[in-house]
Amino acid sequence: MTAIARKPRVAVVSPFLDKRHGTERRVVEWVSQLAETFEIHIYSQLVEDLDLSRVTWHRIPKLPGPHLFNYLWWFAANRTWRSWDLLFRGLEYDLVFSPGINCLDADAVSVHIVFAEYIRRNQAEIKVAGHSLRTWPERFHRKLYYALIASLERRVYTRRDVTLILIAQRTAEALARFYGRVEKLPVVYVGLDHDVFNPARRTALRPFARKNLGIRDERFALLLIGNDWRNKGISVVLEAMDRLRDLPVDLILVGREDSASYRAIVHERQFDGRVYFLEPRSEVEFFYAAADAYVGPSFEDTFAQPPAEAMACGLPVIVSSANGTCEIMTDGVDGLVLRDPGDAKTLAEMICKLYEDSGYRTRLGANAAETAKQYTWERNGRELAAIFQEILRRKANVAVQSVAQEL
Repeated sequence: MTAIARKPRVAVVSPFLDKRHGTERRVVEWVSQLAETFEIHIYSQLVEDLDLSRVTWHRIPKLPGPHLFNYLWWFAANRTWRSWDLLFRGLEYDLVFSPGINCLDADAVSVHIVFAEYIRRNQAEIKVAGHSLRTWPERFHRKLYYALIASLERRVYTRRDVTLILIAQRTAEALARFYGRVEKLPVVYVGLDHDVFNPARRTALRPFARKNLGIRDERFALLLIGNDWRNKGISVVLEAMDRLRDLPVDLILVGREDSASYRAIVHERQFDGRVYFLEPRSEVEFFYAAADAYVGPSFEDTFAQPPAEAMACGLPVIVSSANGTCEIMTDGVDGLVLRDPGDAKTLAEMICKLYEDSGYRTRLGANAAETAKQYTWERNGRELAAIFQEILRRKANVAVQSVAQEL
């Protein structure tokens, strides 16, 4: 009787997985797709929103205390757990996959942010001196963490035997600048759940969402979802709204960030009642239903998921050229691209055009929904499976060559 070949065994190394965070959401969806073709083992401190009957979760304890301490523990512990499983359980992995910097022995790493580039762009925010004394501990902690990650990036990303998987082509520039990775790297644009994000569902939810938030029919509601609001360009959006003060334009702002400083700015600009500070909710489509347009003038974003989801819902979308989401758009056809993230004047003009021209607004939204249809989690699964199979083929060839040399 012919033995049945086992699936290739893959270790996925990530500190936590759920559908509430961008990178982790992608990995949950990717793992769900890859479980058909590969035997998936997850090394993680927390796993949610994933069918654990289809994968094996190796739970690693979380260390209490500052994030940096837990990261150092996690970095050492996930390797220790995998070594233990190899020595005492015979679990040898054909491929190790890591979203970001979680280990030194990954065969494939999906690059969601290049920290060296982030540090370069945010020197003023990271430095300790010149800021309030009470913020020093947090800033010092952040500075140490970023420096550690950048150092580990150099160890991992400069290795030519590690396959780097991009989620936007724009990341290639930073990888070439800092780590000399000038070869063509595979790009996997993020998938979308079209059963949830589609124009029909947005239209059906709209009356309930608007009423629930207290947004009147005649108001034109902008939407921005995400954390790190400074980087997302909130100040630029508020300045654009200031230029459109006579228009009935509101802003729905969704995120977990401390809103105190931004509430003060809103009050100072006399926008009270026009800016809605909201906590995230699991049914994120609720926010797209309430909005008339999505606006995301990010100063730096590898690939923001919310603008892509808004496109799938048929919303007209404005993003900056510093946001990788612009790579799936054609400016003026299925979205609007703000060339300079800090250009509040042009942003105001874009918003004004959407407000005043309903036909233009409808056309952009319809084209956006059509464009978004091609980006699915199933497509991501096929693309990643092909990348993994190529890595396995390459590793097999190296092994054969090594044996031949010994003979």
